[in-house]
Amino acid sequence: MATASAPGKVYLFGEHAVVYGEPAVPCAIERRATVTVEERADDKLRVEAEDLSLDGFTVEYSGPTDANPAVDVSESLVNAAMGYVDTAVEEARDAADRPDAGFDVIIESDIPLGAGLGSSAAVVVAGIEAATRELGVELSRSELAERAYRVEHEVQDGQASRADTYCSTMGGAVRVEGDQCETIDAPDLPFVVGYDGGAGDTGELVAGVRALKGTYDFADDTVRAIGDVVRQGEDALEAGDVEELGRLMDFNHGLLSALGVSARSLDAMVWGAREAGAVGAKLTGAGGGGCIVALDETDATETALKYTPDCEQVFRARLDSDGVRLER
Repeated sequence: MATASAPGKVYLFGEHAVVYGEPAVPCAIERRATVTVEERADDKLRVEAEDLSLDGFTVEYSGPTDANPAVDVSESLVNAAMGYVDTAVEEARDAADRPDAGFDVIIESDIPLGAGLGSSAAVVVAGIEAATRELGVELSRSELAERAYRVEHEVQDGQASRADTYCSTMGGAVRVEGDQCETIDAPDLPFVVGYDGGAGDTGELVAGVRALKGTYDFADDTVRAIGDVVRQGEDALEAGDVEELGRLMDFNHGLLSALGVSARSLDAMVWGAREAGAVGAKLTGAGGGGCIVALDETDATETALKYTPDCEQVFRARLDSDGVRLER
């Protein structure tokens, strides 16, 4: 039996634009997905999922998820969760040259599913790490990140960037631009995360931005402007200038709103944080619902978000420098 965990993330800057080759800076946070894997005697896969913003489910099957396993949650949620697990298991089998290996898999997570905090990437990274270790193979972090990216790229129909999986693998703050990924230095920023209890449809939101870019030149300009914000943000990050980081986060949120990926609940939380004194606040992830991230060293933003009607949960999120970790 092997257990691995990997962190979620928030985006300081760059979501959506990163899909089109612009840079992005995600930061790993101390909220983790934990995957336990035990090899079994047959080639079947049994998955027990807990705390994924679902009621949890257990399914045992062999073959692809289109076999429609009978579980008491919506088919779309099962397919979303199991698509990542299936493809992660295939990567682990390939890495170990064990195409017929079967597994019992238990997934636990304190990262809200689909909320913009990188839950799927964390599950994929931890799952590949645990499954390969169970089969006696130790992957380098670079190979693990590459295999995890392949999973997201396949499941998301080629729309994924390397940002989430690379950040979850490496930990800390990372810079991603196209296929180029690197870790970068960052101070322990005072993240505050607000969660509206919902989740956006990443594929639909990405497709919406793509449609806008194909219709309006100024939408294409907006995507490039997000890249410019990221580059300015890197300078501020290097200088440790939290005030400037906050101002640029505000710009980034405005540009994302212009691309149609914000939501009333996200805007309400962003403005609640800003009015409470946060130096900056923006949505994080695909948008459409889910989470915002703010910078505030005081308790004022947490307090304000607790009383914001659209916010169901608020928490501080420290930078997690560990990345993927073998727990046992």
